[in-house]
Amino acid sequence: MQQLLCYTKALFTHMAQTSACNRHHALDQQLCRWLLLNLDRRSGNEVTVTQERIAGMLGVRREGVTTAALKLQKAGLIQYRRGRIAILDRSGLERHSCECYSVVRQAYDRVARGAAVPRQAPVARTLIPMRQAALLPAIG
Repeated sequence: MQQLLCYTKALFTHMAQTSACNRHHALDQQLCRWLLLNLDRRSGNEVTVTQERIAGMLGVRREGVTTAALKLQKAGLIQYRRGRIAILDRSGLERHSCECYSVVRQAYDRVARGAAVPRQAPVARTLIPMRQAALLPAIG
């Protein structure tokens, strides 16, 4: 149960951070974040995805994704070929990404390490016999 709660917290962090990122950061930074989060969940350094799909995930127009991908390609961070993005410089991509990637990554790293959600102290349950309960003032 603790692991599930920790994962849920990480998922909420991911959703909130993505929402803020999509509102406040440049598209090329968002693309870096998206690529890095995808690479974290797969082996290798290549992502097979269309610009249309990325645009849908980021909530932008396809043309914007094209411009951002070309900017990253010119910087030598990625190589973009029809439907395939190869990461050439992951550390450079991390530097170019906004801080949102590291916030989300740390949240999922805590789940992977098995960091427990802080436990709350158990609520003391005092059972009051029925005779004594009748003497208590009415709450209402």
